Amino acid sequence: MDIAPYLLLATLEGLVQASVLMLTALGLSLVFGVMRVVNVAHGEFYMLGAVGAWLCATLIPGHPAISFAVALIVAPLIVGLLAALADRAILQRINYNPEATIVSTIGISYIIQQLTLMTFGPDARAVDPPFYYNIRFPWFGYSSYKFFIIGVAVALVATLWLLMKHSKMGLLMRATQYDRETALNFGIPVGRVYSAVFAFGAMMAAVAGVLVVPNSQAHYLMGHDPLLMSFIVVIVGGLGSIPGTIAAAILIGLSDGLLSVFFSPTLAKIASTLLVALVLVFKPQGLFGKAGRI
Repeated sequence: MDIAPYLLLATLEGLVQASVLMLTALGLSLVFGVMRVVNVAHGEFYMLGAVGAWLCATLIPGHPAISFAVALIVAPLIVGLLAALADRAILQRINYNPEATIVSTIGISYIIQQLTLMTFGPDARAVDPPFYYNIRFPWFGYSSYKFFIIGVAVALVATLWLLMKHSKMGLLMRATQYDRETALNFGIPVGRVYSAVFAFGAMMAAVAGVLVVPNSQAHYLMGHDPLLMSFIVVIVGGLGSIPGTIAAAILIGLSDGLLSVFFSPTLAKIASTLLVALVLVFKPQGLFGKAGRI
């Protein structure tokens, strides 16, 4: 049996999964790295992005590419605004207490989920991809849209990296992360920085939801698996480490693609869980824990 076509397919599928994982996990890692907040509602922000894409596809007539382009811009902005409001209304009022923030974000997650169920309904809804062109390989055709997902993820990750390293906002984030009290004494508006970070993390999750929904379906419970996989990526890469999160997303995404194609998706999830256990035993700070968080 020629293994080459299966290996190529597994690699491509793994890269697509890694791209989505990078976006969702980087949003989670950024929030934890700067704010020290474990955002349990992160999966629901991902779900809202997918539901927003379906809503745009339903309300905007014409070619699917038009509604998709609108969703890719509008849905993350609305989700980011909701996240900023949640930060101002809830997280800031409890002063980002670690235990209280976990309980609060669980509550936010439940509220979003139930409101979506009441308005969107319990049924999964499909969204047409913006284009259908297939790229031909010697053995099979592969959706060009999946390459588009990879390209968007790489562009957004590069943008985040440049933002953190070479912008004033990135400097404020790093200053706030390293010493909140000193940042306050120097006049840095820490509350606004935290709101911006929480909103930006939610926006990245929403972008991932918009990108994923043409390959799957929008559903009010679809945030569970992305949240779990994002936690796995963040733990393996190192809590709050952007380079570690990127490396772990690629590692887990590719291994998941290979195991899913050659064995089963269930085995892939088991392997990811075992990887977390091994990392926690032998390198509790994560693979990139010593390299710094941002």
